[in-house]
Amino acid sequence: QVRLVQSRGGLVQPGGSLRLCCAASGDFSSLFVVGWYRQGPGSQRDLVASIVIRDTADYDRTTYADFVKGRLTISRDNAKNTVYLQMNSLRPEGTAVYYCNLRQSSTEYWGLGNQVTVSS
Repeated sequence: QVRLVQSRGGLVQPGGSLRLCCAASGDFSSLFVVGWYRQGPGSQRDLVASIVIRDTADYDRTTYADFVKGRLTISRDNAKNTVYLQMNSLRPEGTAVYYCNLRQSSTEYWGLGNQVTVSS
């Protein structure tokens, strides 16, 4: 069983930055994937970025949706069991609820989501 606790979202001006955190606890397999998704009003939930994590400390494989490339960075801190999503140059269309997701051994877990609003 895995538990995901997300940091708070917030209100950000266009062009601003925000970092989201996802702290995981529980039983992890030797390889799993953590992803950040977002769901805007009336929209489906879309994958924003993901990172494949192995028990080998130096292994990282990241992927990004085309619409965020160059502006968002996903990273991890093994000591804190935390995955981060650094979001820069935010745009109004980035207004959404952001969810953390962890997939391992054909099972997935979700965080509760955080509202991020990009508006002046």
